[in-house]
Amino acid sequence: MSTIIKTDVVIVGAGPVGLFAIFECGMMRLKCHVIDALEMVGGQCAALYPEKPIYDIPGFPNIAALELINNLKKQAAPFSPVYHLNQQVEVLEPLADERWLVKTSAGTQFDTKVIIIAAGVGAFGPNRPPLEGIETYEGTSILYYIQKREQFKNKRVVIAGGGDSAVDWALSLSEIAKKVMVVHRRAKFRAAPESEEQLHRLVGQGKIELIVPYQLDGIEGHNGQLNAVIVKTLEGESRKLEADYLLPFFGLSMNLGPINHWGLNLEKHHIQVDPGTCKTNQPGILAIGDIATYSHKLKLILTGFAEAAQAAHTARSLVHPGEVWHFEHSTTQGVPHKETVAA
Repeated sequence: MSTIIKTDVVIVGAGPVGLFAIFECGMMRLKCHVIDALEMVGGQCAALYPEKPIYDIPGFPNIAALELINNLKKQAAPFSPVYHLNQQVEVLEPLADERWLVKTSAGTQFDTKVIIIAAGVGAFGPNRPPLEGIETYEGTSILYYIQKREQFKNKRVVIAGGGDSAVDWALSLSEIAKKVMVVHRRAKFRAAPESEEQLHRLVGQGKIELIVPYQLDGIEGHNGQLNAVIVKTLEGESRKLEADYLLPFFGLSMNLGPINHWGLNLEKHHIQVDPGTCKTNQPGILAIGDIATYSHKLKLILTGFAEAAQAAHTARSLVHPGEVWHFEHSTTQGVPHKETVAA
């Protein structure tokens, strides 16, 4: 049996709200372990649109999603959080003294007083196109997430999809790729109007080729390296597109997964919480960010940031019941040194 890690707080979800919760818990002198199903921190900001600008973060008129994540990681770093990535919480079991035993899919176990669920909309993964042999190419030349666009420099790229991710990446990669082809089943896209206008402008300039109305039908390559994508119309007309990469952007498959079985009050796949404390109906379990719901909830990153602060104060009262905690602004308190944070 693996060693059980004892900690003050387990945060489920390492997206922007989960990362800020580390900082807020650290300011409360609480030690955090963080679990995420993805292989990197940052949630959708890192996995889906790292270079996409965000305009409603206070103090930043414009900040790229990945830059925001990197800043949040740096902000949390003084509190020495421990990240447990590429694993999912599978089991919660109540322990004595209103503590919880948390078990993950990787066999990691925690004994914790507080669980903060910051899992966005739950565990998510890409909607994979039903192409024979696709597994051979995934992670090498068929990618669902882009972390470094430089890998596509002077490459032939096929992008499949008609939403914001497909159009945004087509616009971005057209600046560095040898060729960008966008495959969509119809001429109308579901992206922001300005982005679609820019797409058609670049098509007119010969920087992007639209392959419509076509759908993915097959792939060709060797040893995980793609060399062609086969597309077909509904009428059966086929085309072979020479390509080094295929980027299918068909959205996310989202579900609450094991969260469904934790005895929480759920409302349309969201967790009901008290907006003043972020408490759920289960003692010691809090929820923040997009997965939490209450009357007039706004699904914004900045809303999640405020909830992270509320949850940290609630967590402090649960970890140290009866203790008087004198609230101080960060400008007065400063950021504690690592040795002052609870072990």
